[in-house]
Amino acid sequence: MAADGSEALLRHVPHRVGSTTAKVDAAAIAERPCFLCAKSLPPEQRGLPWRDEWVLLCNPFPVVGRHLTVVHRDHTPQRVDGTLPVLLDLAAELPGSFTLYNGPRCGASAPDHLHLQAGDRAGLPIVREAAACGGVALRARGARALLFRGDRGRVLDAGHAALEALAAVAPQEPEPWCNVAAWHEPGAGFSLVVFPRAKHRPDAFHRGERTVSPASIDMSGILVTPMRKDFDALGSEEAAAIYDEVSIGEEPFREVVARLEGR
Repeated sequence: MAADGSEALLRHVPHRVGSTTAKVDAAAIAERPCFLCAKSLPPEQRGLPWRDEWVLLCNPFPVVGRHLTVVHRDHTPQRVDGTLPVLLDLAAELPGSFTLYNGPRCGASAPDHLHLQAGDRAGLPIVREAAACGGVALRARGARALLFRGDRGRVLDAGHAALEALAAVAPQEPEPWCNVAAWHEPGAGFSLVVFPRAKHRPDAFHRGERTVSPASIDMSGILVTPMRKDFDALGSEEAAAIYDEVSIGEEPFREVVARLEGR
């Protein structure tokens, strides 16, 4: 439990070590086949088509229940531009689930192939935190996030405005660094959470002290620890420090919020 009353749930998932430690530099990507392309999938991982451009796959290394990887049919780079409508539509078609996007430098283990994820949102801390939040700025566990709620059009407009504000305030390449989570509740509409990022991984990861690499699920309150030593040792203060370190700084965050509230 964090000092602000929010939650960070540690989850020991040994089979996630490959994703958590994945090398995502250009040289490493060039040396391996794309494991999301149809020709590289295991024979048993056939998938189900969704719309014309996407395939639903069971995530082979699940973190939550009903964990899916939603893969674009084409080998095209991971980019948030154009994916927000897909996140919302998928959330509406998967009752009880949340959908997510990991930026190419914010947790995506395949930044060379556009993909989303989905999973059971039961017990996901960000859902409770969003329900208790009264504005655009959502602070929890040391993380800073942007929250938008309402009907599809309103949420999409706000989400795109947030990406534009991030690009202006904290320009990064190849796109504003962020994680995104979305869900839909009948009668209540959509919720979209954008987690602006400053770092891919905390310094403790690079020093070899912690095997923790926050992506959307982690930023939403389930901190994945593939190594048992991290699961046993991580406390609330250190977890909050990790969230704070990888999130956008407080000053640029306030500027982004001011731009959005002043629209």
